[in-house]
Amino acid sequence: MRLSNILDENTVLHDLKATTKVEAITELLGLIKNRYPQLDYERINKSVLAREDVESTNFGRSIAFPHARTDAVEEMYIAVGISESGIKEKTPDGKPLHMICLMLTPSNIARHYLQTLAAFSTFARQETNIPKIIKAKSPAAVIDTIWESGVTIEKELTARDLMRHDVVTVTEEDSLRDVANRMFTNRLSALAVVDENGCLLGQITDKELIQAALPDFKSLISNLNYSLDIEPFEELLKKEDKIKVRQLYLKDIEIVTTDTRIVEVAAMMLFKDLRRVFVVSENRLIGILLRKDIVHMIIRG
Repeated sequence: MRLSNILDENTVLHDLKATTKVEAITELLGLIKNRYPQLDYERINKSVLAREDVESTNFGRSIAFPHARTDAVEEMYIAVGISESGIKEKTPDGKPLHMICLMLTPSNIARHYLQTLAAFSTFARQETNIPKIIKAKSPAAVIDTIWESGVTIEKELTARDLMRHDVVTVTEEDSLRDVANRMFTNRLSALAVVDENGCLLGQITDKELIQAALPDFKSLISNLNYSLDIEPFEELLKKEDKIKVRQLYLKDIEIVTTDTRIVEVAAMMLFKDLRRVFVVSENRLIGILLRKDIVHMIIRG
């Protein structure tokens, strides 16, 4: 089913007046209230704002998904607002918000909500869509733009729907210092290792960095009186530019494709105690799916 088919012109606004996201939420809730006056809007508004307090729903790429999974509604309601001038908010990529998609859904249809969210995310990732939709002069034109994008709501969630597209990588010839710097800068515990063509070779994690300083850690654990002649971390710092990724990284990794079902990914993570899997296409790295992302998107919402 096309994403545009679930939208109603009565709950689409092509000229948002809001200057903040909170104002945009109020404006869009007003559209839903006019269409469905029987709902408890005070309760719904509190739920939406409470979700924003947990973590911003700004996706980046000029789009945000404020939402609530609440028993105050018995079916999913969607309102879409377009701001031509843009709403200045803190976003992952620093871009102002031009498209606000407000989603209200009961807890018992979480899958439909996630599939719809994934479809809106796909729409935003297609670079020409947001510039086109900003130019829409009516609610019907907004819906037509979404129709023309060809974005559909899929029946099952796949790795494509939840994966992170911007994967931080290193090469075999990068140094331990390079790895540590990229991990720190991006707040990551592991990096993908790729070749010059972007093909996935393996991964290097914070565990390998620490193990480089303590190669004899098993002896240290088994004998608490084991003495160290030198300070291992101090010695590691002296060699951090000379130690290369190729000496440390792990080649035994788990990969999936964009079409791998999320339930299969989750089962693999549980069975093999994995924190991450890499998404590839013809062995080229195109994304990464973290265990915490499944918790973030599916369980917490």
